Amino acid sequence: MNDSTLHPARRLADLETPALVLDQDRMQQNIARMRTSLARFNVAFRPHVKTSKSIQVARSTLGQVSGPITVSTLKEAEYFAANGFTDILYAVGIVPGKFDHVIRLRRQGVRLTLILDSLEMAQALCDKGRQENMCFDVMIEIDSDGHRSGVVPDSPELLEIGRCLATGGQHLAGVITHAGNSYNCRSIPAIRQMAQQERDAAVGCAERLRAAGIVCPAVSIGSTPTAMFADNLDGVSEVRAGVFVFGDLVMAGLGVCRQQDIALSVLTTVIGHQKEKGWIITDAGWMAMSRDRGTSRQPQDQGYGLVCDLGGELLPDLLMVDANQEHGVIAHRSGDPAQTPDLPIGAMLRILPNHACATGAQHARYHVVNRESSDILEVWERFRGW
Repeated sequence: MNDSTLHPARRLADLETPALVLDQDRMQQNIARMRTSLARFNVAFRPHVKTSKSIQVARSTLGQVSGPITVSTLKEAEYFAANGFTDILYAVGIVPGKFDHVIRLRRQGVRLTLILDSLEMAQALCDKGRQENMCFDVMIEIDSDGHRSGVVPDSPELLEIGRCLATGGQHLAGVITHAGNSYNCRSIPAIRQMAQQERDAAVGCAERLRAAGIVCPAVSIGSTPTAMFADNLDGVSEVRAGVFVFGDLVMAGLGVCRQQDIALSVLTTVIGHQKEKGWIITDAGWMAMSRDRGTSRQPQDQGYGLVCDLGGELLPDLLMVDANQEHGVIAHRSGDPAQTPDLPIGAMLRILPNHACATGAQHARYHVVNRESSDILEVWERFRGW
């Protein structure tokens, strides 16, 4: 979006809009809450950095300069490795076209763990390992909820993949799953049940492999909802989660966080009105917010985002109801034009996003503030692309 580094601002009110704002206090509160939740269990934490794509946020999440992380692109792996992160899980199924990139990273000293879910890909990886005289660290992806990819837990292919890797000179590091269907739950008890289902599927697969004489050291699970509300992580080695660090309206709709916990927002300016329609027009459209409409599947649809004042306080029943590429439309939830406040042209607002990962991806940097101030403390760069 706009390059605010050309005109450094000291306060949010001095920024050209749209711009991405990160409330550091809320972020630290969210991190502390996840750490407290996981402290009940004997598990390692491997945060997913795809949400933030930021060195500073990753270090804040870990509470240290480096540590184990999860990435969703090899570019993320490369970027974080260049900044001292060497224990990296690439949590998207590997394909042959990425083998050489993986090998380059490993030869640079990165312990990069891969995932796969087919015998075909296990065989291809074994072939590549023999050609390059390399032993890859590999986890088998498990489908614990029918949400996405992965081996069905009772499938014969699980053992076939395990044997292929073991006899093919590769290191089977464990099994991995992601309970993405937790995003479709409608209550905290349903999330707890999903967390148990996630745990049972992954641990059960590890036990099947071990019973067949196939070494399976680790069990990796995780989504923000299940990580927050799991009651039982027996047999689990590590937990992964990402969006918790900022929170968003989808998470708030699930009860995973509150709207007032959301740390990320988009700063925008009122540029006009359609008073007869009850519309306030802003300069933040879907290019600033993303097209993600995740709350449309929840009991309360939040449009493209909820509206806050410049200080980050929610304005009751005001939401971004529509978006063009560079124009946002704000209106009262009721649709009654008389209920829309008369905000002057030039007024600055902050919009809370439906999906923090998608909104963050539209921007090149975070303007970091504290909860009680609109002073810009720091500007943190983030990166984009694949």
